[in-house]
Amino acid sequence: MPSSTSRPVDDPARPGHDLVVVANRLPVDSRTLPDGATEWVTSPGGLVTAMESVMRTVDSGAWVGWAGSPGQEPDPFDADGMSLYPVRLDQEDIERYYEGFSNATLWPLYHDVIVDPEFHRTWWDSYVAANRRFARTAAPVANEGGTIWVHDYQLQLVPRLIREERADVRIGFFNHIPFPSVELFSQLPKRNQMLRGLLGADLIGFQRESDTQNFLAAVRKLLGYHVDGQTISVPGLGAAPVREVVAQTFPISIDSSKVSALTEDEEVRARAEQLREDLGHPRTIVLGVDRLDYTKGIRHRLKAWGELLGDGSVDPRETVMVQVATPSRERVEAYRQLRDEVELTVGRINGDHSSIGRPAVSYQHRSFDRRDMTALFMAADVVLVTALRDGMNLVAKEYVASRPDLHGVLVLSEFAGAADELRAAVMVNPHDIDELKAAILRAMAMPAEEQEEAMRSLRHQVMENDVQAWAHSFLQRLEHSGAEVREPKPTVRLTGEGATDPAALDAAMDTFAATPRILIASDFDGVLAPIVADRDAVQPDSAALAALRDLSEMPGVATALISGRALGDLDSHARMPSSVVLVGSHGAEVGALPPWMQAEVLDSAALTMTPEKDELLASITENLQQIARAHPGVEVETKPSAAVLHTCNARGRGGHNATESALEYAVNLPDVTVTPGKEVVEFSVVHTSKGAAIETLARASAADAWFYLGDDVTDESVFGRLGENDVGVKVGGGDTAANHRIAGTEDVAAVLTRLAGLRREG
Repeated sequence: MPSSTSRPVDDPARPGHDLVVVANRLPVDSRTLPDGATEWVTSPGGLVTAMESVMRTVDSGAWVGWAGSPGQEPDPFDADGMSLYPVRLDQEDIERYYEGFSNATLWPLYHDVIVDPEFHRTWWDSYVAANRRFARTAAPVANEGGTIWVHDYQLQLVPRLIREERADVRIGFFNHIPFPSVELFSQLPKRNQMLRGLLGADLIGFQRESDTQNFLAAVRKLLGYHVDGQTISVPGLGAAPVREVVAQTFPISIDSSKVSALTEDEEVRARAEQLREDLGHPRTIVLGVDRLDYTKGIRHRLKAWGELLGDGSVDPRETVMVQVATPSRERVEAYRQLRDEVELTVGRINGDHSSIGRPAVSYQHRSFDRRDMTALFMAADVVLVTALRDGMNLVAKEYVASRPDLHGVLVLSEFAGAADELRAAVMVNPHDIDELKAAILRAMAMPAEEQEEAMRSLRHQVMENDVQAWAHSFLQRLEHSGAEVREPKPTVRLTGEGATDPAALDAAMDTFAATPRILIASDFDGVLAPIVADRDAVQPDSAALAALRDLSEMPGVATALISGRALGDLDSHARMPSSVVLVGSHGAEVGALPPWMQAEVLDSAALTMTPEKDELLASITENLQQIARAHPGVEVETKPSAAVLHTCNARGRGGHNATESALEYAVNLPDVTVTPGKEVVEFSVVHTSKGAAIETLARASAADAWFYLGDDVTDESVFGRLGENDVGVKVGGGDTAANHRIAGTEDVAAVLTRLAGLRREG
């Protein structure tokens, strides 16, 4: 990947870019040639592998990142069709920002504290300074109205820093590693600053739904911001408008077709055959491919393998394990200790079980290029991905893409993000050594027919959902994110406790009663019935109910009860005729309608769905479809406000497994009603608003004006919608958007009776 002539960032001849990627590293490493020239070659790593193909599809793309060496950064340059903008990191930055705060504080904390995170204030200072440097480099590079996509945990402050400079651009952030539970995240010093840094983005992406929910929980608990589904309302400073930020799940993938195409290369095929020959033509090759990192479960894997050899379950004359451990962060003490421990364990296993010329474990502490890695995958009969915690793990997907022959078995940790999608793998809890050993033996003994069935399902998932689809999904969602909304100031028409002038209310009712078509609606508790401690013991005012029934029988009059109670509960206590429409759960449930009301207007979706809930429902549907794809025969039904997983046609244990997956996923959806049934699991999304309900009722009944009685804060969404001819009556004291007030429930019957009399006289 040779470089072209370099030009400064602020060179007016250098064009801006529509898409700017910001990551800790540039996608290239420098290499000095014998003649002293510099050559740039593609660097290893999951992010580079994922994004390289995406950048090639962009007309005007740039990448901002560190070039890999401390000291003065090179000038911006072009390489392999991309414009690259290096960021300077000094040796102190590397030690404090990268090795320190990023990899000794954030990495272990975000990976469930597998090792103890270290907290040092000087590391935080360096993290802030480095993030500011990345932001200052990236901000001027984007075109007006362009897109800046920031990546990963090292740069969590960058979105806000860019937004301070460039309010015109759309900013996305994608977190490639897990996001911890709020209990763990709360341990982080400067945690609120980190959240606010992330909330500078318009769209924040995560690998797993649990990560998304963890982030939303942290925002709710630690910042106190309003969260509606996946949308966060971020207040501005002073008069600045409220911004809407979306947090959503986007499982990353690989360039599947490119990896799969390599398996057709004759040189790669020959290399795969040569590998088996070099290993002594074993019956079974078991492969592990990881960065040398304590989150990858390498120690657990070697322990299980050593025990299998020791108890005779695996014959080292017929089976060999290959462990590729790519060097990683070897200046960090925890990684140096891990390397020493792994090498000691490999040496002990080989000393105990290897025969001359054939190791029990072939340990490779080096990097492999893509072609050699594909050959390794083609040669491997079993691949072990036993991460203790992983955002995704692309090795699992690369192995699947490398097996168009439908042979091979993937053993996959349930704690890797890939487990949410690759459900046909042999799932394992790597912390349970006995379970891990059993999974390895099962994989080694799996019949060819079962291998083919599982691999076919895995390949369908990986080939259909490649890195281009991932990037397109994220960027498309980003394009529709970032709407600025002004904080609605609640309307206050009345303050205090006392009732308004009875004559004024009487005059308003007189005018209202003369309107040709009217809607009269009321809350139940606190209006038609006094509030009581035992909700089941509520006693509505019989005179008020009688007046409402009387009104419902009059021509041109529509009547309704709109309550927070469930519809059935409301019906049992109100006992109203069918001429009175019952609306329960703050507008989420609608009872029977009179024949003259336009039912097609008054449906549950019209009352309950919002754009935010549509987004949440789409996310749920997508996750259920992922579950369904992993279990043949499972289907997903979509409804206006729900998604339903049907397992009646699932094969084997697929129905049970799909149901379990759906219920596990449901744990992370506190705002969704999940109802398991016989061979179904329903996820229902509802938005409850009495204000939306009254507007829909008015449309359905073609009312020229409406009259509403309410007593609490949930009724303010109705009073806030009062039109010129509408009447809102607050029952009781407090600030309100209603235009009239009565003292309490004891006055409600008189108001309704007076309305009935005026209407009858008219």
